[in-house]
Amino acid sequence: QEHMMSHSALFLFFILVMVSSNLAIAIKKEKRLPQTLSRGWGDDITWVQTYEEGLFHTQKSNKPLMVIHHLEECQYCQALKRVFAQNKEIQEMAQNNFIMLNLVHETTDKNLSPDGQYVPRIMFVDPSLTVRADLIGIYSNRLYTYEPQDLPVLIGNMKKALKLIQSEL
Repeated sequence: QEHMMSHSALFLFFILVMVSSNLAIAIKKEKRLPQTLSRGWGDDITWVQTYEEGLFHTQKSNKPLMVIHHLEECQYCQALKRVFAQNKEIQEMAQNNFIMLNLVHETTDKNLSPDGQYVPRIMFVDPSLTVRADLIGIYSNRLYTYEPQDLPVLIGNMKKALKLIQSEL
């Protein structure tokens, strides 16, 4: 009788170990595949997680904040993201000279949507925390959008955002 008891206890213990190690494996798998903050816009860039965090770092570092509004299911966003991520000049500027944020939701700051909440939309905020409404693309109906062929315009605006900081100092 006692012998049987220890046998079933051992068996139960074995099942518990199996279940918990399977759980641990499942949890590990979950942890290994988080949505990275880059969301495909550039894995070598240090991305901030929230607009508030972006504003804090912009003020602290005296680098402009670049805010990319996009949605995963938006084909225009996907097309822009591809060329953005592959463009060396943009990636280097983004890594070295900007605080970078990409958002798949809107913020409460109405200044980030001066002409509407559309995607893709790229806004710049300077270290004095002023949204740079003057840095626009080429479309009069959506001032802050860029298409893949507009990268030179975007690069120009990134340079303008940096120049203005140097001249303001």
